[in-house]
Amino acid sequence: MKYDDVLLELKGFGPFQLRLMLMMAIPRLILPFHFLLNNFIAFVPSHHCNISALDVETVFTDLSSQEKLIVSIPVQENESLSSCQMFAEPQYHLLLNSSDINVLPTVLCKNGWVYDTSTMRSTLATEWDLVCEKKRLNKTTATIFFLGVMFGAAVLGSLSDRFGRKTMLLVSYLITAIFGFASALSTNFPMFAVMRFFTGFGSAGISIITIVLCIEWADIKRRTLVCILMSMDWSLGSSLLGALAYLVNDWRYLIVAATSPLLPAIICWWWLPESARWLISHGKVKPAYIYLRKCAKANRTEQFMHDLKPEDLSKITVVENEKREYSMVDLVRTPMMRKRTVIAGCVWFAVACSYYGIGLNVSGYGVNIFVTQLIYGVSEIPAKLFCLFTLNKIGRRVNQSGGLLLTALCLFCNVLIPSNMAACQTAVSAVGKMFSEAAFTVLYLYTSELYPTVMRQNGFGYCSFLARLGVAISPLVALLDEVWVGLPRLIFSMMALGGGLLTMLLPETNNARLLETIEDVEQRK
Repeated sequence: MKYDDVLLELKGFGPFQLRLMLMMAIPRLILPFHFLLNNFIAFVPSHHCNISALDVETVFTDLSSQEKLIVSIPVQENESLSSCQMFAEPQYHLLLNSSDINVLPTVLCKNGWVYDTSTMRSTLATEWDLVCEKKRLNKTTATIFFLGVMFGAAVLGSLSDRFGRKTMLLVSYLITAIFGFASALSTNFPMFAVMRFFTGFGSAGISIITIVLCIEWADIKRRTLVCILMSMDWSLGSSLLGALAYLVNDWRYLIVAATSPLLPAIICWWWLPESARWLISHGKVKPAYIYLRKCAKANRTEQFMHDLKPEDLSKITVVENEKREYSMVDLVRTPMMRKRTVIAGCVWFAVACSYYGIGLNVSGYGVNIFVTQLIYGVSEIPAKLFCLFTLNKIGRRVNQSGGLLLTALCLFCNVLIPSNMAACQTAVSAVGKMFSEAAFTVLYLYTSELYPTVMRQNGFGYCSFLARLGVAISPLVALLDEVWVGLPRLIFSMMALGGGLLTMLLPETNNARLLETIEDVEQRK
């Protein structure tokens, strides 16, 4: 008897599994809060040089506010005030003649900036003047966070395979909560950067452990449904983030609001079950039997567990060596595992890079950032419903590849749309994000089926490591718009195209039992 047969007898999708998913809903809801938070806390409002120091001049003081700006700050080609320069001296003659001002001497802002606080009352840019020559430092805040996610995925994923899903999930909760609140109390940018790095580190564990824990408690036929339903938490959180940022438009309070839901999640942790599949694969038969009895009681299938003895569980799955400790080296030790690992890692990199290339650009098209965030979040829901109906019919591989290829097409189309058609660009980006999220949703399920139980969290950790590397690179790729505005979108499009083509080299896993050992991978091929 296989473990999947046991789950089937216990109703692999009953009240027990639903309760588990509900307890996972709160921590998963805050993931997009933190992953996409940079759209708001690092938002750069319109700004110009602070000219209040010029009020010592009698002539300047007598001018109106508008006249002060005219004589102090040059106007750009788009007729807006320069963000980073001011005249070396007030040019009073401009009040009478505003002809060719390009020849007038200018200097960088001397006394800071004045910011438009109508959209966000306070952001990192306004707090520490991360504009003009420091604007790239502001962009790196997203990169720093996702570097933390990258290392957290590798470390916590590996430790989860060694010490269990439940234990490392609590560690992830605590790390995210502690450093999340600490980042809101940061007194300078270096301190904030360190706090955000470790917030990302903990968030990675929540992301990968919650999905694996739920999938390992679901039977073969319901794995797709479980994965899609859990991914809805992300879309809901992504949509709510726009509303939350609109209501809480101070960056410190916004971080606190985004982190606070973890407190009830930590309380709920005490009632979470450990993965019985993981326990059995590590020879821990007695605790596995206890959790299976709890599952049977909740799903009203106690009779089956009365007939099944604890010692029978040791025969359910055959592990190469129960005392052996697996590491990421085992991902590339054997031929078929090595092939899956290399391809899956590249696909994760491509999916994450293209998804966040769109998702971290809510202000790039000139449309209201709160509305754009809401549109991006809502647009993901139809894609997930589509996956729910197609994953079991046309398989994981076609859905995965198709989602990436359509994302590439949308990104490429956006390169061709003129910059003055902001609404059209936003609409095409929303469609691209929809396909990209579909690819991301399928990828979590697909990856859980590609790797065996003894290496599942290691595999997720490795793949998430490469994915977050792609995410960390996304803000840096976005800086290439200084060279050509369409260059970042073209690069993201090529990445999605490559990932879509590589997916076709992976095996189909639709309606297949979850693999238990590395030997299973090598034999299935």
